[in-house]
Amino acid sequence: MFCTRCGFECREDDRFCSRCGTRTGIGDEAGASKPLLLDKRNKKIAGVCAGFARYLEVDVILVRVIWLCVALTVGIGVIAYLAAWIIMPSDLGHEPQTSYRPYPQAG
Repeated sequence: MFCTRCGFECREDDRFCSRCGTRTGIGDEAGASKPLLLDKRNKKIAGVCAGFARYLEVDVILVRVIWLCVALTVGIGVIAYLAAWIIMPSDLGHEPQTSYRPYPQAG
């Protein structure tokens, strides 16, 4: 498979081009957009950071560290977190996301 932006040859399972960073389309569900929801399954406080991490498809630890740095340096992070907690809808009642199972299920 070749990147549509730079022409670099990517592996078949790459989600991004390793040269320019363009999405390859792997993992996209027919280009459907996903909603930004609170992630109640992976939450620590309210599920805001976990929801943003799921939406952006990045590691939740990275989102939490960035959010903490913004909260401590700029000070608006706490207000933004509270606003996101109030504004973002919950994922309860929505169809379940595919979850990672670290151990095989017996049976």
